[in-house]
Amino acid sequence: MIVKSVAMQAYQNALKLQHNAQSKIGANFKSSAAAAPQGGFMDALKGNLEKVNDMQNSKSELVTSFAAGKEQNVHELMISLQKAGLAMSMTSAVRSKIMASYQELTKMQF
Repeated sequence: MIVKSVAMQAYQNALKLQHNAQSKIGANFKSSAAAAPQGGFMDALKGNLEKVNDMQNSKSELVTSFAAGKEQNVHELMISLQKAGLAMSMTSAVRSKIMASYQELTKMQF
């Protein structure tokens, strides 16, 4: 019966940990939802495009400084290149989905 009580104790501890994690996630979600801008889709799209543009500019500056010999941090350069590339590919994917949606809407008959 000792095994049964130890197992029950472990189960109850796991439930408490799960409940604590869920309450923390819920609190973080509520605070981020409250801090989210109330603008529409266009504002969100414009803000994200500006972030991607900033990443591209940062990448260009790091490449230029590395090529000029001012910066020797290869790791930071590679991370910046990967972030900018991933952001651009995700932006391109979103653009493709938006265009496909627009084309689908134009095909609809009202």
